[in-house]
Amino acid sequence: MYVPVLEVGGSHVTAAVVAPDGWRVEVVERIDLASQQAAEEVVGQLAAAARKLPTVEGLAIAIPGPFDYGTGVGWYQGQTKFDALYGFELGKALRTELDLDRLVFVNDAEAFAVGEWTAGLTRDTERCVGVTVGTGIGTAFLADGQVVREGGSVPPGGELYLTEYDGRPLEDSISGRALLQRYFARTGSDEPGIGVKEIADRARAGERAASESLRAGFAVLAEALIPWIDRFQVTRTVLGGSISGAFDLVHDVFPFEVVATEDTEHAALIGAAAHSLRSA
Repeated sequence: MYVPVLEVGGSHVTAAVVAPDGWRVEVVERIDLASQQAAEEVVGQLAAAARKLPTVEGLAIAIPGPFDYGTGVGWYQGQTKFDALYGFELGKALRTELDLDRLVFVNDAEAFAVGEWTAGLTRDTERCVGVTVGTGIGTAFLADGQVVREGGSVPPGGELYLTEYDGRPLEDSISGRALLQRYFARTGSDEPGIGVKEIADRARAGERAASESLRAGFAVLAEALIPWIDRFQVTRTVLGGSISGAFDLVHDVFPFEVVATEDTEHAALIGAAAHSLRSA
């Protein structure tokens, strides 16, 4: 038995099959995705990726928000990705295009957190939180492996990015864009082609501006998380996303237990498969 899965990002889509017996993952293909094309073009790209998978009758898709995961409708606007999917019935279009019997959508941050709880560093933890840091911030709070989105113990919708820091959206202080802005402000330069990976490499080489920029950004993340860690009684937090690769440089800014994922490639795929099986 296996579960066909697509993991969708702003610039790529990964097609894979997941075997629940041991949660083994076989990545079939990772494909570039032009997410700012017309809706019909995006549907065609996702369908082409799904057709790489063997005998697709049902499909699980991990995809970032804002998205209505129950109805399969996108609500992206001004996010430099999927703008043409605003109000678009992606689920209906993919079911028609692929002649699917079953299609399940899951938030990509929730997929990551569930994947870590299922087969990763927070496995079987009673109360944990998964945090993805990349172009933005994604969070999922889990109680016995189930996502909690409501109540006073979690942020609105369980999404930390909906909160503010110093009167501004949190992602203005901790995200790929925010870390670059911090670094450029400290160095007085605006180098083309540089990313957080390059800043982390410079920090490891001893550059003070790089180290301070990263630590300042992750200190904001720690401060923003603290009240929810306390309220939800989290015992372990796991970081994922592209920027979690800088964790070795910033781990000591967190005054609570935090680990960085050991499997940036597979955690969300496993979580999407687990979610699909639970929803069956």
